[in-house]
Amino acid sequence: MDVIDRIKQQLAEHPVILYMKGSPEFPQCGFSGRAVQILEHCGASYAYVNIFEDPELRENLKLYSNWPTFPQLYVNGELVGGSDIMMDLFQKGELQKILAEASPPPVSQ
Repeated sequence: MDVIDRIKQQLAEHPVILYMKGSPEFPQCGFSGRAVQILEHCGASYAYVNIFEDPELRENLKLYSNWPTFPQLYVNGELVGGSDIMMDLFQKGELQKILAEASPPPVSQ
């Protein structure tokens, strides 16, 4: 499977995915750390990919998204943006709505 197919598969499998430097437990840049804090504050369920562990993915994701920097947040397969955009959307209350639409509602018993 080529790298673009892997990216598409990751986006299809995870309603919310953060491509970041490091991991949520150990972000390796301030912007990735801020992105994690925003998602955690929203109570979002999300997957992540540490771009340092896959240099081929890191370079090709920039081309795929036409976005040169990390982190990159995707919701329902669409690029939302990096940490600055996430913060702006969060402060306006819009990110919470975007995330709520991506997460399926809990199953009631």
